[in-house]
Amino acid sequence: MLDTYREVITPEGVALHLPVAGPVPRAVAWGIDLAIRLGILMLVGTVLALLGAAGQGLYLILLFLIFWAYPILFEVLWDGQTPGKKAMSLRVVNGDGAPVGWLAAITRNLLRTVDMLPFGYAAGLIACLADPHARRLGDMVAGTLVVHNERERDSTAAPVNAVIAPSASLQPAEQAAVVAFGERAPLLTPARQEELANIVEPLTGSRGQGGVLRLYGMANWLLGRR
Repeated sequence: MLDTYREVITPEGVALHLPVAGPVPRAVAWGIDLAIRLGILMLVGTVLALLGAAGQGLYLILLFLIFWAYPILFEVLWDGQTPGKKAMSLRVVNGDGAPVGWLAAITRNLLRTVDMLPFGYAAGLIACLADPHARRLGDMVAGTLVVHNERERDSTAAPVNAVIAPSASLQPAEQAAVVAFGERAPLLTPARQEELANIVEPLTGSRGQGGVLRLYGMANWLLGRR
């Protein structure tokens, strides 16, 4: 596998690949949202402070809405994205890939109080690292996922003119993996290309950049570029 996906089979038999997001981009998105919320509280709080006791009451209401309603409203009304998630190209979806609804959004956000225990989101981080789909406890209970909001990309031809026939007969799934490498490897770093190529050293008979180039050549052969 080139990526970490959660595969969901729809009732129509179509396989959906949901690229789950790990704890690091999620933490960055949370930090962006926190900065936005604190900024709003500081600006509005300065104005409300001029209203005396009435302003203090309004500030407490605003505090509640900013820390609890903010993520729920954005996730339901803005395609599963808060401003922080949008900045990191993340979004919340149901476990079957459908848009997140009110009940799921409310559940996952209320359970942040559990994920925060005992401090610093420790419980949520442990759950996220232990779960194969990087879900915190709130996501597990609500049946939601945080995924990368990938845009469709045009297929890229293997950037190597060489054409190399595979040294062994390949199964259809193996052929698809080699073709996928040829089309998607240009989007990866050289280190990641070599890491993937080293996995199939028994097929290519080479490691490092040599293996990468041979895989490109095999992808060209499988695509009929003679």
